[in-house]
Amino acid sequence: MANTPDLKSAARTWQTMVDSNQALLLRKSGRDVRWWVEQGRTAGVKNDGELRDWMRDEHGITGYAQYAVSWEMFGYPEFMLRDADELIDGQYDSHPHLRPIADALLAWAAATDGVEIQMRKGYVSLHSPRRKFAQVTRANKTAVDVTLRIEKPIGGRLEAATVRGGDFFDRKVRITAVEQVDEELLDLLETALEQNSQPAR
Repeated sequence: MANTPDLKSAARTWQTMVDSNQALLLRKSGRDVRWWVEQGRTAGVKNDGELRDWMRDEHGITGYAQYAVSWEMFGYPEFMLRDADELIDGQYDSHPHLRPIADALLAWAAATDGVEIQMRKGYVSLHSPRRKFAQVTRANKTAVDVTLRIEKPIGGRLEAATVRGGDFFDRKVRITAVEQVDEELLDLLETALEQNSQPAR
């Protein structure tokens, strides 16, 4: 089995979202987040609700671009300040027997060309250059789920995942031991990666 991956170099954390929202703000408005923070303070904006109303009503800025200013003015959620190691540790602190499963999956992802790891508070998502193709989530006290965006019939270890309408991640593999991160599972991950790397038809 591969060694535990270097998550600091392999994973992208919530900083990815911060950078993305700031870039979106710049594209929409032509002004960076520092300019907006200064303008908001000058306008006397006191809280997140006032900020969102002010940006929408007076400047036409909505959605994720607002987050960039709100976080700078009023503070970032605590979990967004954690690095990749802290985020994965937090997911498995109370269930250390499941951590080797996650480590094995992340080792595969870190060693596979074209896979980007994005760490979140409650799960890890795996992305191709085009889009997300898999998610690793501690399902309960005894199992880790690998949910896949994959065009493959249900059968064998590939189960149906309960999803809302329009959600393409409707297949999963439930893993209860690190030995189950085997060739069969890695083949499924490779298939999902390949399918989600192809240009849209």
